[in-house]
Amino acid sequence: MNDLFEHEKDESSDSNSNRPLADKLRPKQISEVIGQAHVLGPEAPLGVMLEAKSLSSLIFWGPPGVGKTTIARLLADHVDLAFVQISAIFSGVADLKKVFQAATIRHQNGQGTLLFVDEIHRFNKAQQDGFLPYMENGTILLVGATTENPSFELNAALLSRSQVLVLERLSLIDLEFLAQRAEKLLEKKLPLTNDSRDALLEMADGDGRTLLNLIEQVSAWKLNASLDRDALAKRLMRRASKYDKNGEEHYNLISALHKSVRGSDPDAALYWFARMLNGGEDPRFLARRITRMAVEDIGLADPQAQAVCLQSWETFERLGSPEGELALSQAVVYLALAPKSNANYVAYKAARASATKTGSEPPPKHILNAPTKLMAEQGYGDGYAYDHDAEDGFSGQNYFPETMKRGVYYQPKERGFERELKKRQDFFVGLRAKRQKT
Repeated sequence: MNDLFEHEKDESSDSNSNRPLADKLRPKQISEVIGQAHVLGPEAPLGVMLEAKSLSSLIFWGPPGVGKTTIARLLADHVDLAFVQISAIFSGVADLKKVFQAATIRHQNGQGTLLFVDEIHRFNKAQQDGFLPYMENGTILLVGATTENPSFELNAALLSRSQVLVLERLSLIDLEFLAQRAEKLLEKKLPLTNDSRDALLEMADGDGRTLLNLIEQVSAWKLNASLDRDALAKRLMRRASKYDKNGEEHYNLISALHKSVRGSDPDAALYWFARMLNGGEDPRFLARRITRMAVEDIGLADPQAQAVCLQSWETFERLGSPEGELALSQAVVYLALAPKSNANYVAYKAARASATKTGSEPPPKHILNAPTKLMAEQGYGDGYAYDHDAEDGFSGQNYFPETMKRGVYYQPKERGFERELKKRQDFFVGLRAKRQKT
């Protein structure tokens, strides 16, 4: 069996000064894990399993550096299973066969195997299916780790045999605890002011491994005084924000932007807009989505909103980046502060539903043109009232199919310009009732 796959307990290596700080600080027991109390607490899913010493197969879903590998190792120790680790990035069919063969031998000898598969979503459907028989007969207890949404990336069969546990990015408080633990091991305080210490924690962006790597760099500097925030920023680069333009983070952030606009919060809307730009999002995608917000959530409460979006989009095309993004940000603020109404959006969907339900019902004959003699003989156009000739410019005739009950779809809100539209609509509703009585 390849030693790279095996969990070797070499206590003498603890004295190896060349080991990375992250490895030196790896927890030795579950109680030492920082963060993830919602998973590891006494009443939490893993806490309950560990108390009963009975684990099921698991999928850890969460960002990098939150303890997925560490927790898997500790679980194996806690329930006395052999720990085997592979990465879906570097492993193929041949590697899996070796792992399964070794696990089968252990199983036959009365020893279980906890197989930890990092980046499990990288395996294709056939490879994922390969785990199933070994999970079902108890040869392996699978613990998979993924940064991607399991619902989209993992087979239904694999998910049905596993419990998905969501691991969260470490909070600033969690990161501070980790920094204090590192200082205790290093036996010295970091040469940072309180403000620059906060900046260091922020640079880690919720990733414990990244924080420890940053601490390792800072602790190696020969300094006569503590660094302030600006001095630290010159020496260290902030960790790149997690953002995948084609993945779940893309949809999460555009959802956050859209809902912030809908919720009339310009500050939150600008924040998520900036987050997406920082992540490398195409400004044209944002221009399109902003325009969609104007149509969907503001509608006729402020007809000018669409024009503002289209103008900002055109300005971006003329200016390009980075100046053009400022025009898009103006549209974001305008939309957030505009009166909101989805009345037209709701009316459109209701009308589409009615159109689908009624199928091929023809318009009433009195509103059909009669360009031929035959059509005139069939009554096309008979009784049509020309609205401009009617009192108040309104005939009140029926324009729905004759066999269909009149639909009511558009119900304007008492907000923004739709207030005026509601007055007009109420006027015509009353006038229509009056005309139909005469």
